[in-house]
Amino acid sequence: MQQQTCLIGRQPILADNEHVVAYELLFRSIAANNIADVNDATFSSANVINNTLTNFGIESLLGARRGFINLDYELLMSDVLEIIPRDKIVLELLESLQVTDELIERCRTLKEMGFTLALDDHEYSPIYHELYQIVDIVKADLVMTPIERLPKMVKSLRPYPLKLLAEKVETRAAFMACRNMGFDYFQGFYFAKPSVLQKRRFAESESILFRLMRLLYDDAETKEIEEIIKSSSTLTYKLLVMANSAAFGLREQINSLHSAFAIVGRNQVKRWIQLALFASENMEQGESPLVDTAAVRAGFMEQLALKLPTLVGDGDVPGKAFLVGILSLMQQTYAITLDELTENLSLDEDIKIALTAREGPYGKLLTLTERYESLDFDAIADIREELGISADDVLQAQVTSYRWCAAVTNG
Repeated sequence: MQQQTCLIGRQPILADNEHVVAYELLFRSIAANNIADVNDATFSSANVINNTLTNFGIESLLGARRGFINLDYELLMSDVLEIIPRDKIVLELLESLQVTDELIERCRTLKEMGFTLALDDHEYSPIYHELYQIVDIVKADLVMTPIERLPKMVKSLRPYPLKLLAEKVETRAAFMACRNMGFDYFQGFYFAKPSVLQKRRFAESESILFRLMRLLYDDAETKEIEEIIKSSSTLTYKLLVMANSAAFGLREQINSLHSAFAIVGRNQVKRWIQLALFASENMEQGESPLVDTAAVRAGFMEQLALKLPTLVGDGDVPGKAFLVGILSLMQQTYAITLDELTENLSLDEDIKIALTAREGPYGKLLTLTERYESLDFDAIADIREELGISADDVLQAQVTSYRWCAAVTNG
């Protein structure tokens, strides 16, 4: 896997009391020296949504505030939007969108679904009459619409049930003038320039994404879909992040990938995969040896756990062992700390103890696996004996895990 840093711009939006109430989330590119290089609006918007939901995590990025995200026509009309938490994200309609019956109907549908809508970089025009009755916020760009022209625009928009946001506010005088005109929200360099947040980017192979997409559209069995996700530590981790988001309900303890899948739901997983394909930069990028190692390790531990005498009859055993195996290599693979894993993911206590202290049956299994990978045969024998696992069990688990990994990654 090509390891990259993912970036996202974040500029505060303030109320008239100068308290931050939201952030506009902006596409940023390393290739463009951390500035907005927006040649493809669909890619840029999908990238922002994907990073918000699965790389940064919506709570860590926004806290209790809302996020504004720009949308072009393709994403606006796509059902991938249904993965977005409606109480957290404001959908900004780019100024390039043409007013059509289809656009108006789509906006009505999104409003009925509970979304908040805004018109970006907007100048008043009677052709938007129907949209003015639907959208919640109109953003006026002070560069595109100078202050001396704003009173007429404000007067024209006052009959509609919407709020006004002044953007590109660069001076105290501009802020006071807009506030006196009755603007509700404000954004611009006077308050803060966009900050650029960065995090290790978790990319995934398009070949796996397309396989998942095909399975989801073919209404394949959940187990088959989960097997493909399990083959990628990237996708496994992202699914865990989404399952732990408040957007998907209560923060239930997760003891397997299966439970994470159930929390997020099949339809939302489908939209997530669609979104990941929208946001993907490079086709067929290879995965690193560490990712393969993580998949094999997880499969190995899953097989060994079934042989543990102390855990016989517990249906959660394979799923817990698999997650321990995947997450144990996150530090090396993605430069993510154990603290981040255990604090940000609502993991089952058995999994936490295994990862942080190598204790409990899963911790001992993880230690056995690590010793096996380093060919420390003396230690292997001692741990096997303690766990009650035979040499044949270990060998069979290894063979099975390699076969499984090859089958799910090669299709």
